[in-house]
Amino acid sequence: MDVKSLFATQQYNALKPATKPDPRDAIAESFAKITEDFAQTLRTTEATALNAMSGDADPHALVEALTQSQLAVETAVTVRNRVVEAYQEILRMPV
Repeated sequence: MDVKSLFATQQYNALKPATKPDPRDAIAESFAKITEDFAQTLRTTEATALNAMSGDADPHALVEALTQSQLAVETAVTVRNRVVEAYQEILRMPV
């Protein structure tokens, strides 16, 4: 193996991680999708509740929408609590 091909191989290996997708982008995209799904669930529940008040929606649809929104809120609160706990654990680490 000559020096030029060795140098080219080293340069290629050094640049190889730059061609991989950044996992932080995927995390940000999934978080954005989760928050949009959460907001859409709340909007759907609100619309169903308004329709039920005016008599346009049946009670079963209202109960189903309220249950879905309750589950979404409980999940969001659980995730928030876990994030806060992790942050507090990081703060407790000795420096």
